[in-house]
Amino acid sequence: MNIFAIYAIILLVLGLVIRRRTKEMVNPIKGQGVKILLPILYMVPLGYVFSTLHVQLELWEMVVAAFIGIVLSIPLMLTTNYEIREDGQLYAQKNKSFFIALLAVLLIRVVLRQYFSGMEPMSVATLFYVVAIAYILPWRIVSFVKFRIAKESQNFRLT
Repeated sequence: MNIFAIYAIILLVLGLVIRRRTKEMVNPIKGQGVKILLPILYMVPLGYVFSTLHVQLELWEMVVAAFIGIVLSIPLMLTTNYEIREDGQLYAQKNKSFFIALLAVLLIRVVLRQYFSGMEPMSVATLFYVVAIAYILPWRIVSFVKFRIAKESQNFRLT
């Protein structure tokens, strides 16, 4: 896959995340918040694909990739919040810092991809999959917990 295709996919995913997040800031969030956890499920098939590959990676490289992912998830977790507005509905909190954090995570991943461009492509892909899982998993779980807390607060106000 050439570099143009990779950046096109990255920009497409970024655009979809920004579009969804903006929509959540303007329109009330419906349901029980299960949609927040869906990106984790979307990544499960990729995990199977990467587990069947024979890559030349050491355990410490995977641990470092996971650590980088966890560090990248921290700003996303801190900037993802939910609020109950005057109409009694639940919304994603308006926060420019979230978009800045999301862009920073993306730029760090692009810079790291360039740094590791000399490695075998499947090894780099596996490392970046580990990074992605390590920041998406905690971020989405914390977001779901924050959503559920806000939802319970909303239900408490209604009764």
